Amino acid sequence: MLLTDLHGVGPKLAEKIKALGISQVEDLLFHLPNRYEDRTRIHPIGTCRPGQRVLIEGRVEHAAIVRARRSMLVVVLSDGTGRITLRFFHFHAYQKQQLGKGSLLRCFGEVRVGFQGLEMVHPSYNRLSSYDEAPIADRLTPVYPTTEGLGQSTWIKLTDQALALLRSGELALQELLPKALLRQLKFASLTDALDYIHRPPPDADVTALTLRNHPAQKRLAMEELLAHNLSMQKLHRLQREQQAPGMSSHGDAESIFLQGLPFELTAAQNRVVAEIHADLGSSKPMLRLVHGDVGSGKTVVAALAALRAASNGHQTAITAPTELLAEQHLRVFSAWLKPLGLEPVWLSGKVTGKKRSAALERIGNGAKLVIGTHALMQAGVQFRQLGLVIVDEQHRFGVHQRMDLLNKGGTGNQQAHQLIMTATPIPRTLAMTAYAGMDISVIDELPPGRKSVRTVVMSNQRRPEIVQRVATACANGQQAYWVCTLIEETDTIEAKAAEEVAENLRNELHNIKVGLIHGRMKSADKQQVMDAFKAGRINLLVATTVIEVGVDVPNASLMIIENAERLGLAQLHQLRGRVGRGSNQSSCVLMYNPPLGDLARQRMEIMRETTDGFRIAEKDLELRGPGDVLGTRQTGMLQFRIADLARDADLLRLVPPAADALLESAPLQADRLIQRWIGDASRFAGV
Repeated sequence: MLLTDLHGVGPKLAEKIKALGISQVEDLLFHLPNRYEDRTRIHPIGTCRPGQRVLIEGRVEHAAIVRARRSMLVVVLSDGTGRITLRFFHFHAYQKQQLGKGSLLRCFGEVRVGFQGLEMVHPSYNRLSSYDEAPIADRLTPVYPTTEGLGQSTWIKLTDQALALLRSGELALQELLPKALLRQLKFASLTDALDYIHRPPPDADVTALTLRNHPAQKRLAMEELLAHNLSMQKLHRLQREQQAPGMSSHGDAESIFLQGLPFELTAAQNRVVAEIHADLGSSKPMLRLVHGDVGSGKTVVAALAALRAASNGHQTAITAPTELLAEQHLRVFSAWLKPLGLEPVWLSGKVTGKKRSAALERIGNGAKLVIGTHALMQAGVQFRQLGLVIVDEQHRFGVHQRMDLLNKGGTGNQQAHQLIMTATPIPRTLAMTAYAGMDISVIDELPPGRKSVRTVVMSNQRRPEIVQRVATACANGQQAYWVCTLIEETDTIEAKAAEEVAENLRNELHNIKVGLIHGRMKSADKQQVMDAFKAGRINLLVATTVIEVGVDVPNASLMIIENAERLGLAQLHQLRGRVGRGSNQSSCVLMYNPPLGDLARQRMEIMRETTDGFRIAEKDLELRGPGDVLGTRQTGMLQFRIADLARDADLLRLVPPAADALLESAPLQADRLIQRWIGDASRFAGV
């Protein structure tokens, strides 16, 4: 049933709603409220407190347009128990007349502390002729995700019609969850669950609905989790149905490479290398995720995979999301593999003109190792015989970008093997959904001799003490990082802040060589500074978060992270991983600007308690949600409408077996479930 079949929906409105992915009445029912408002009782103004979202009623004492840097309509409302100011920054002249002195208003909004007491900014309101003119709501009011030009009243009218059609049976929704699962979890029918979520009854459990823990919400969350798992499984199954070049032979290069390393591989690295070599020897495409904590040695594993591909006559493409990380790979792989006759080709967005043409020619002629940024995925880059794709920190790329690179294979109808690496420990609950159908290897062992980094949390009011600590460490032959962070993370602003910090520290630490690195510097200049730091010619390196990944200086044993409260757990953990890479005891100081908010306090606490990346990742998932943990807010992955991987962890263990059963016994049902919850995104899964 089309949206235009609903009363009041013409072509223009239908087009506007379609921009949100809603074209059928059924889609409308799965456009779920993201929160609820309690408009069931009127709060006396005198009892209102900041942070509350409340319904109030009162008469206008004063209304005026205030001309300032930004004009606003200011209305003072009173009910005899207190006064509150209403502020409107977007208003029409007629509103001043409508909201004139003596007008009776019923308003709903968030109470804030203003210049002259409590205020509401842009509350929704109704003008009444008497106190008992309009009845108040008898149930919670749903609030829907929306876009410009679509008010909440429109969503209420449309969903009212859709629900009426559903209740009458004119619109039938297919039950897509397996019957055994519905019985096991004692879930309500789909119709009842949707009806409850869109229009909670007067006796609804407000707390459960607000926390999204109500059984009706859990029932839909199960559908959504299952749909995401199915879509990823279908994508990976389709990939595995392709043929891949078998790479079973290995030359002398691998053993020569291992003998030349100044260390021996850990048992975990040897185990993962064996798993990768077994995959590469198969004629089915490898689809393996390797994740391990910072410093666990994923790069060596990747180098051995690239050597195996080269020994079998195939090209390897290694791509990373940032120029700094990609350049680090270029340097490491060049140092390791050039002596073995494997010289990498470099391609990034900054490689232009003749250099780009030369790089593209070498890639097209079959250069065995190519390293770069997302530039490798762009049009015009064509490989001759791509056999292996290694994607580092892949969650910063979209699914489509990874597919674009695979499609440049140049090996007829064969597909390249994929090795995906991340230093961001992924909670098991997240991996089960985001990487469903992938083989997962974990490097769960750090190289011998590594010591845990001691972490302390200190207020920036103790900055002189921290500076002295840096001076003492550097005087004793150690090196240190001082990381600058800002709320406005633009390269220009960050660079300026880092320059100021570096200058201040030079003035305070006269006998210490202070270096500086930030995102606005040219690649050659950044490399020059990093080389000097690595060689010990720089004692203290002031840096922005560009050093988050890919920087390895074993003698650096102290890190100061300024304004640490502004960073997420994953970034703090990655930054801390730049120290503790040598045999010295290392320390990390998280310097914060008081007072600490509750979330920031929890982040500081977990960082102080543990260096276990997987425990930190679980906490990060709990605090921020899956899209932020994976860095996928912009890539279209894991944009859940109702499910939450931390909150719904109890359901996740049931998802893989249910998905397997559906794919085997009811593939059409699986396709419909994907279409219902993911829609166009399912094109990546071949649906």
